[in-house]
Amino acid sequence: MLELGRGYAPSRAGSPWRRCGWFIVAALIVAVDQLSKIHFNATYQYGEMRAVIPGFFNFTLIYNPGAAFNFLGGAGGWQKHLFTGLAFAVSGWLGWNIVRGRFGLLMNCAAAFIIGGALGNVVDRLLYGHVIDFILLYYHDWFYPAFNLADSFICLGAALMVLDSLTNKR
Repeated sequence: MLELGRGYAPSRAGSPWRRCGWFIVAALIVAVDQLSKIHFNATYQYGEMRAVIPGFFNFTLIYNPGAAFNFLGGAGGWQKHLFTGLAFAVSGWLGWNIVRGRFGLLMNCAAAFIIGGALGNVVDRLLYGHVIDFILLYYHDWFYPAFNLADSFICLGAALMVLDSLTNKR
């Protein structure tokens, strides 16, 4: 039973069993992310690009040993362990807060998106030693760094967190 005055508010997002549904959302994100990466890894050669919307959007196959936008990509391998540990820590903290009922509906959704995206990329790091990216946006000579579905869900989750912080009166 949740009590007031213990550093957290009573749940606004349903019963503990209902809150666990957010972990199903996260697991589905991991599954869809991994299936998409299996598809691109099997059907594309490394560096190959195929236009989806010419002049704007390509599918490709790139391996990213770093974090977002290949941050620390050439650091020699230690970064894989750092990013894996960070993903587990953040996912654990978010998951714990979902279970404890500390988040409202929008924040639970944000947390599930971030957990699913973070763990989707962890699977890549553990299986391959790098993250598989396949979405490439560009305009003329400007290219946005390649990314994947997991990255997209992390960004959507972060945007939902910002929205929650702007709309939630605590």
